[in-house]
Amino acid sequence: MNSPKIAGSQLDLFNQGPATQDPFAALVPAARPVALPPPPPPPQPLFKAPPAPPRITLPSPPRSPDDPPLRRIVLGHYAVDYELKRSSRRSIGFMIDDDGLHVTAPRRAILTDIDNAIRAKQRWILTKLHERGERRAKRAERAPLVWEDGARLPYLGGEITLRLQPAARSHCVFDADTRELSIGVTPGLSEWQLKERVKLWFQAEAKRLFVERLDFYAPRLDVRYSSLTLSSAGTRWGSCTIGGSIRLNWRLVHYALPLLDYVVVHELAHLKEMNHSPRFWAVVGSVYADYDGARLELRRRSHEMPVLFTD
Repeated sequence: MNSPKIAGSQLDLFNQGPATQDPFAALVPAARPVALPPPPPPPQPLFKAPPAPPRITLPSPPRSPDDPPLRRIVLGHYAVDYELKRSSRRSIGFMIDDDGLHVTAPRRAILTDIDNAIRAKQRWILTKLHERGERRAKRAERAPLVWEDGARLPYLGGEITLRLQPAARSHCVFDADTRELSIGVTPGLSEWQLKERVKLWFQAEAKRLFVERLDFYAPRLDVRYSSLTLSSAGTRWGSCTIGGSIRLNWRLVHYALPLLDYVVVHELAHLKEMNHSPRFWAVVGSVYADYDGARLELRRRSHEMPVLFTD
């Protein structure tokens, strides 16, 4: 029986090399690299710490070449620079404003006693410096007020619109219906003069409101005050003497009336209790129940309030 003939091309399929070679090797596809799974992510902490808050720079009093150098004291983790002034007073006093800590001491007080007095008030000083630093940081983020027609000014917790009108004689008129403060701008009026005119209006409004609110709350607390003076203090909203003289910061006119009322009641209550004891707060609470809320809101709003005037 004759075997069938096989074409040469078919023989090549089985005869690709030496006898030791796997005859089916040509049928196996080319090997591809194996794709390995990605490595597992590193283990995450069970509780992720919140991002650190931005560090507040504590304010420091500015110096000119002719000023004496600042003194420095370490309070906790902070190095605090302060201005030291000598006077005829008998005790060491502290004042904190947007420029930092100012200390006034008797002429004979030694530096060790002054530093010890500062350390005794360390908590209060650092708290107030932090508040001032936060206020300065927030103000730096806002664009400064442009004193032009249509500018918005803070008044009693809201805003009023500044209207500038060319005039032969200067005038200042407030329209409560439109909430517009109109200023007559005479030829050559400078921005400084314009700001002073607006500030005088705010101060007059503050005094009118203070008298109105003092006369409203004094009978309810069964007290009498002897005089009212406007204050421009940088760190205090008000003060009261044993004789009944009350000083109130005119910038309170920028804030909502309930916050202004809180400060008025606070100072009138001192005519019964010249301290901040539980008895004092009971007097405040007898006519102003949410004094804690008012204190917190006044502090919060003071950090956000734009600076219109530098003095």
